[in-house]
Amino acid sequence: MQRIKTFKTLSSAVSAAAFLSVQALICIGTVYWAVAETLGLTAVAALILGGVFAVPSAIVLIMAVRMAFDAETDPANQ
Repeated sequence: MQRIKTFKTLSSAVSAAAFLSVQALICIGTVYWAVAETLGLTAVAALILGGVFAVPSAIVLIMAVRMAFDAETDPANQ
């Protein structure tokens, strides 16, 4: 099955990916902030916690971009 790659579908995919990415970052950032403040972490510990949160965040963002691209370029959705 051939994906439809026009300016309209690609711009829709970028828009959907941006929306999903912002929503995911807001949720992940809120959890990070809540954990760091609840535990009363120092600056160094908060940076380490941020590094721990970075890997799952990157995975979620990649998944959001892939899902948006697949959904917007699927011929069945046109």
